[in-house]
Amino acid sequence: MFRLILARLGQHLFVLWAAVTLNFALPRLMPGNPLALLAGEDVASLTTIQREALMATVGLDRPWPEQYGRYLERLLVGDFGYSYQRNKPVIEILLSRLPWTLLLAGTGQILATLVGLGLGALAAQQAGRAGDMTLLGLAVFFESLPAFWVGMLLIAVLAVQVPLFPTFGAVSPWEREVGLALALDVAHHLALPLLTLVMVSFSGTFLVARSALLTVLGEPFVVAAHAKGLSKRQVLFRHVFRNALLPVVTVFALNLAHAFGGATVIETVFSYPGIGRLIYEAVLNRDYPVLQGAFFMITVIIIVANIAVDALYPWLDPRVRQAAMQAEGAA
Repeated sequence: MFRLILARLGQHLFVLWAAVTLNFALPRLMPGNPLALLAGEDVASLTTIQREALMATVGLDRPWPEQYGRYLERLLVGDFGYSYQRNKPVIEILLSRLPWTLLLAGTGQILATLVGLGLGALAAQQAGRAGDMTLLGLAVFFESLPAFWVGMLLIAVLAVQVPLFPTFGAVSPWEREVGLALALDVAHHLALPLLTLVMVSFSGTFLVARSALLTVLGEPFVVAAHAKGLSKRQVLFRHVFRNALLPVVTVFALNLAHAFGGATVIETVFSYPGIGRLIYEAVLNRDYPVLQGAFFMITVIIIVANIAVDALYPWLDPRVRQAAMQAEGAA
């Protein structure tokens, strides 16, 4: 088991290094130049020497290998540099935006998993019947919907036609609530982005849960449990769910990764002040340090989520633990 953990840790470290390298290269391969943001409206009047001096102040005049070396050195000490646009430490900007993305993506994936698992169990119990086919069709339909379109539709219906929810932001800018009033205001602003994320995310969990449950429902131990007189509910919750949870947990980790990437679209549609919205703003402004810091933070969160899932596997399914112990014994 210890060797397996070390091997997985090595794989995650390699993924982190590859992501960091791409994180450095991709913003620099983008079209455009950060000079316009650094110099403002006076960029057209700058001489060649002034342009070179301005680029030197942020280190963009150095060769790529040297920039890469400095980038890695700063990462090791937690220094993400300064934002070109805001002239503030990138880490401060990221930490101010991260809670909002964690709230949206974390809550959204938990709800999407619960909805998908519940509907998958309902569909598996009615396999081949009208209820199962209806739920399957709805899942495929929602899976095909673009997140930005769903968000715009919800704004048009629930924020404009029927003004039940705000159209932008995470809190009301003109009010200074505290305590319960603040929590209710945050929940009010979160409702539409959260609903959008759940609507476009639950289908994957539903399809995997339905397939896994149908497979487990045909196992001999389930037939034996029914023969002992246990009700369908008892068999489902005591015997079937735990054996079908492994692929669902995997999908949860993958969906969590997708949520942090896909949150960019949703946060942009709703002007929600999370990491996704920050990435969109940084792309428009060629703000390399912010882009690199945001991508690095998302990569670390995804890797940590995958490590947590790897740790959960042996607890959820003893067969995984036994296989790991046998492999270590054979080695």
